[in-house]
Amino acid sequence: MKILVTGGLGTVGSLLVKKLRAKGHEVYILDLPHNNDPKYFRCDISMYRQLESIFQRHNFDYVYNLAAEFGRWNGEDFYEKVWLSNAVGTKNIIRCQEKYGFRLIHFSSSEVYGDYTKKMSEDVLNKEVIHQMNDYAMSKWVNELQIKTSIQLNKTETVIVRLFNTYGPGEYYSDYRSVICIFCYRALHNMPYTVYTNHFRSSTYIDDCIEALTNIIKNFKAGEVYNIGSDELHNIKEASDIVLKYLGKSDSLITYKENETLTTKIKKIDNDKAKRDLGYKSTVSLLEGIPLTIDWMKGVYKG
Repeated sequence: MKILVTGGLGTVGSLLVKKLRAKGHEVYILDLPHNNDPKYFRCDISMYRQLESIFQRHNFDYVYNLAAEFGRWNGEDFYEKVWLSNAVGTKNIIRCQEKYGFRLIHFSSSEVYGDYTKKMSEDVLNKEVIHQMNDYAMSKWVNELQIKTSIQLNKTETVIVRLFNTYGPGEYYSDYRSVICIFCYRALHNMPYTVYTNHFRSSTYIDDCIEALTNIIKNFKAGEVYNIGSDELHNIKEASDIVLKYLGKSDSLITYKENETLTTKIKKIDNDKAKRDLGYKSTVSLLEGIPLTIDWMKGVYKG
């Protein structure tokens, strides 16, 4: 298959490209920086001219659309970029899909479940009124609505995946990255961080996530939505405790608070569909995945 991965230099995208190529697919990468990969396109998906010029020259069977701005606080501090990349950019991808006919795998987020507190099955948002609680979450839900509109109007073929707190080696630190990335990096470098004790997550080790993602094209079911996340529901403090224990450090630099404002408190996943259709399996526990992440960071940052 000839496949384009937008956001293909990112944490998930880079490993996805590697796995798809290992399975024999012809895989091209699209992202923002310059890069020396021979199958690489520099492109900002919020700029339609840049995007369409790629599809004019190449006929792709599938497009994995990971290109997006990520994170709740990133959506506050850089909201212009979030809405341009996530809403306008995705609309540009959809317009090209309507014109050039490729199948799309679009990356949404568990953040779309907003203030929902029960087990998160994919059809919840079709049945109940749910409030997305930050700009990032809103932008990802807007993407899903954009896709549904295109399916109804133009019969486009798309699968949506909602990732649940994916973490692991390959995630470079910034203040806007995943909570486990932040804990690992800051503890490693003796920097303070905050732990919200009333928050629970289904954190997903990246290798488990990628294997399911590569299986989508083997069993592509247009119109489906999949939760991809771990069976292991954990308290955020539990993740921090594992980090500190592995590094042999105390919690003297940790500030404990009960809740973070306008952030989902409990992300309890229903991942039965991903297990059935995509062969998803939780094979790496938090106790295993966090040390692997820290060891990778030690190599990268020489800490």
